[in-house]
Amino acid sequence: MLGTTRSAALFAEAQQLIPGGVNSPVRAFRGVGGVPRFIERGAGAILTDADGNQYIDYVLSWGPLILGHAHPRVVAAVAEQAARGTSFGAPTAIESELARLISRAMPAVELVRFVSSGTEATMSAVRLARAYTGRAKVIKFAGCYHGHADEFLVQAGSGVATLGLPDSPGVPAAATAGTLSAPFNDLAAVERLLKQHPEQVAAIIVEPVAGNMGLVLPAEGFLAGLRALADAHGALLVFDEVMTGFRVAYGGAQARYGVTPDLTCLGKVIGGGLPAAAYGGRREIMQQIAPAGPVYQAGTLSGNPLAMVAGIATLEAIGAPGAFARLESAATRLRDGFAQAAEAAGVPLQAAAAGSMWGFFFTAAPVRDYASAKQHADTARYARFFHAMLERGVYLAPSQFEAAFVSLAHDDALVERTLDAARDAFATL
Repeated sequence: MLGTTRSAALFAEAQQLIPGGVNSPVRAFRGVGGVPRFIERGAGAILTDADGNQYIDYVLSWGPLILGHAHPRVVAAVAEQAARGTSFGAPTAIESELARLISRAMPAVELVRFVSSGTEATMSAVRLARAYTGRAKVIKFAGCYHGHADEFLVQAGSGVATLGLPDSPGVPAAATAGTLSAPFNDLAAVERLLKQHPEQVAAIIVEPVAGNMGLVLPAEGFLAGLRALADAHGALLVFDEVMTGFRVAYGGAQARYGVTPDLTCLGKVIGGGLPAAAYGGRREIMQQIAPAGPVYQAGTLSGNPLAMVAGIATLEAIGAPGAFARLESAATRLRDGFAQAAEAAGVPLQAAAAGSMWGFFFTAAPVRDYASAKQHADTARYARFFHAMLERGVYLAPSQFEAAFVSLAHDDALVERTLDAARDAFATL
């Protein structure tokens, strides 16, 4: 058994100072039980906790660290910028440099506005969509998580799913009155909502690859169908690529699946491990944002120079020839290896991958939406597997309803070590 004395003591102390002992709910291990590991350092694909235990990390700060921990290019860029200043509250050339990299990768993003979190990005994009269309309602999908703004805490995924919470107390009914929900991968349900609320829906917002109900891929034609429905009913299509942007392809899900949204929300990877997010889209829509237009949105640390240089270093590195092929190869090997190991052990498993994201459910039944994930996934078996992998030096998400990630630091040897651990762990189930 790995020692957890120091992590346990730190968690006990944190619970006296921080609600639940953590600053984001899933970190508390409520979905799997046991002591959350307090991390002291990360290097490449390896985490070291407060007790000195080391783990191959597939959480990667919930996605941002696509180069791995403490990548030399990112560390050097941040250190150099920190010596020049950490925040100015004024424009810098590096904001334009990162914006240019994003627009080149995602041609649908003609103008970009930087913010500090994915919640800010999605909240602002929906405000913009409502202003641009003059409509009030928004369609989201059950199990898709778009941050913790009031209007999105309707059948949300991520920590809400992990902890089994209802739609959050403190959210007035009026705040969610304009939010309509449909099952992921169900075009007919979206069409029904659009017809039930004619000329009232401002936007359809979707995680193009769902990563907050576990990893669920879009069915063939689903994203293209959303594009067609949005066009037919005068709504905007918003891709929440906070997780998938630069993760499922260098140009995001819109490049991988060949579907062009009107607005795109980004985060995680574009900050290289520092707090950064963005929303962007067609020029005539984005020109409505203040000070170019009347739609107000602001932020003291928006475009923070440390986050901008970390993002630039990250995008330049994963944009190098062959880099994304390496990422996708690692995720595919893990998906296939887990499926084979589970089958050999007689354990039902559904495994999937998209780009550098991967994931699995303990069930024999297909998972195509939030309802099937909640109904079929064996969360108790996941918890046992999670701890079996932790004991073997592999750190997975402490929840069945989260995706896993790889980085460029996950080389062939680390992937094989992970698969060896998985074979042993499946055998214990």
